[in-house]
Amino acid sequence: MLRSMGQRRVTTTGSGDDPRVAELRAAVSRLRRELAGHPAEFADRGIAEDELASLDAMAAGGTPEVRRLRRSLLLIAGSIGSVSALANGLADVRKAVELFGEPPREA
Repeated sequence: MLRSMGQRRVTTTGSGDDPRVAELRAAVSRLRRELAGHPAEFADRGIAEDELASLDAMAAGGTPEVRRLRRSLLLIAGSIGSVSALANGLADVRKAVELFGEPPREA
C-alpha cells in the first residue's frame, strides 16, 4: 500500500511480519534501554516507562491502533521531552509511530 505525503511504500516481509511493527518495537526497545540507563530521576519517569511498555505491548499484538500509538507518544514526549539525552531515542519512536499514518478522521 502506498502511504500519503511522500512516505515510503509499506510492504510485509515474506514471513508476514509488518516492518512498521518491527521498526516500532526496535525504537521502543532502544528508548527503554536509554531511559533505564539514564542516571537522573525526574518526576514523570514512571509515566514514560509505563507508556513505553504499553507501546511495546501494542506492537507485540500486531498492527496497533494509530490513535493509541499517538496518545502514548504524546505522553512519552511530555514525560521526557525536556531530557535532552533522550531526544534522539524519542525522535526514533516518533518516526516509527508516524509510519502507521494519520488516525482516521471522525465524521
